[in-house]
Amino acid sequence: MKIQRTSILSGKTTEREMPITQEQLDRHRNGELIQDVFYMLSDDDREFIVSGITSDEWNALYKEPEQ
Repeated sequence: MKIQRTSILSGKTTEREMPITQEQLDRHRNGELIQDVFYMLSDDDREFIVSGITSDEWNALYKEPEQ
């Protein structure tokens, strides 16, 4: 299923194909915990569903300063 989210950090809209169903999305929207409904997804994929933030954005935000 294609999931489209807008990042709360950058405002950039990204679309990603994920192995999930509409039923699972509905369960999560109705209050079930994301880690219970989408147990098969990575932390990065679950974060994308919740906030639209991609792993690239997180890595850029928390990049180690060069020494």
